[in-house]
Amino acid sequence: MLRYFIEVAYKGTRYSGFQSQHNATTIQSHVEDALKTLYKTTFQLTCSSRTDTGVHAFHVDTEIEINPKQVYNLNSVLPSDIVIKQIFPVSDDMHARFSATHRQYKYYITRNRNPFLIETAWYYPYNLDIDALQQAAELLLTYSDFTTFSKKHTQVKTFICDIIISKWYYENECLVYEVKANRFLRGMVRGLVGTMLKVGRGLISLDEFKQIIEAKDCTKANFNTPANGLFLVEVTYPE
Repeated sequence: MLRYFIEVAYKGTRYSGFQSQHNATTIQSHVEDALKTLYKTTFQLTCSSRTDTGVHAFHVDTEIEINPKQVYNLNSVLPSDIVIKQIFPVSDDMHARFSATHRQYKYYITRNRNPFLIETAWYYPYNLDIDALQQAAELLLTYSDFTTFSKKHTQVKTFICDIIISKWYYENECLVYEVKANRFLRGMVRGLVGTMLKVGRGLISLDEFKQIIEAKDCTKANFNTPANGLFLVEVTYPE
């Protein structure tokens, strides 16, 4: 069997997430259908991470030799909001999910109504203290247990994550939160953003935010953050 990594970029607005589901349109089903159309055989992809929008790395095992130069042909049968960026062979011990060393996310917020950002940023028209947001983001770098920011019924062995980047900044017309870690928990980024925004609005103090982290109780976090602003921008693998 041969193993390939497939890098895919997509806009997830029209889809029910990545993973194939009955009676739902997903990214995985479209890419698998495109491969089947071109190679006349069934493929099953394994994804690096489940996120509604962003750039992902899949891996696929097959007895067929996939020509990386056929990226153009695959994109020609995919919807315009799903694009294969590259395909390359890897060793059979490389895994799209478990071999990843880091994942990096960005969450986009717009403070003004903009019809061109409706599907890719959260309209959040509140006054925010950017310095307070930055202090909250930096505080996260001093913690490793993020139980508070994992949604209920998450089947993981540990809630320990090593965050190496956590910061707020402006990018074009958007306020952006960027975070990079070795792993993320279910709903973690949206929970972090929603809870830090309460600090930025002055609804809770930085000390209260610290108490929320240390409570290790997901009912203390604010997960009411829409998916449209969240992007998985990079998955890092060993050289």
